Amino acid sequence: YMYNMSVINPGYATDDVSTINAGLLYRTQWVGAVGGPTTGTLFAHGTLTDRLEGGLSIVHDQIGDVVTQTSTYIDLAYVLPMGDTSKLSFGIKAGATFFSTDFNGFVYSDPLPDPAFAENISRTFPNIGAGFFYFTDKYYFGVSAPNLLETKHLENDSGIVAQGSENMHLFFTGGYVFDISDNIKFKPAFMAKHVAGAPLSVDITANTLINNKVEIGAAYRVNDSFSGLVTFHVSPAIRIGYA
Repeated sequence: YMYNMSVINPGYATDDVSTINAGLLYRTQWVGAVGGPTTGTLFAHGTLTDRLEGGLSIVHDQIGDVVTQTSTYIDLAYVLPMGDTSKLSFGIKAGATFFSTDFNGFVYSDPLPDPAFAENISRTFPNIGAGFFYFTDKYYFGVSAPNLLETKHLENDSGIVAQGSENMHLFFTGGYVFDISDNIKFKPAFMAKHVAGAPLSVDITANTLINNKVEIGAAYRVNDSFSGLVTFHVSPAIRIGYA
């Protein structure tokens, strides 16, 4: 979320007419396990007018060769000056999710296949999102709900009760930049995610930027996991990172 904020918050803004932010992120989980989930994200964001910013985001999820989901959204954010250095932006996103399953050749672990997974599905779900983003040159805070419309991917059919739903997620984000010296910046940040029926998810991160060249950090997801991360600024316009 530190480098692709527009994916979760359509209100994200940079107030920088000279820069277009674009990125590609790839995540693979349960490496070595058959059917392990993968996620690819492509995003681009830039200034359209003095107070209007916009972007495009595409998120592709894959679970083995069985489940495929691709979400494509367009974002628009309106930026309002709140003071000499602070601004508040409000954004909306609109798009659709393309969901499909392919159980042909799927090997069931149970003796009898579950009839809920006997039929291949191909559906399109429209969705909208909204968010606020308050920022200065030193810190930011955001509140957003990227999917306001809840969708059901599986429903009751022929007496079979099955449900796979995409519930509304509410995100809270924030961060601050401390100038430790002329060559070192310390950047703590957090993201909290709330969805009905699940525990609150909280991520806390801390990055140190050295000479505007190398960024080293760590992250902790409360009661869940630890992560290490590093980013290399290979040029003024290109960053490559690994977590």
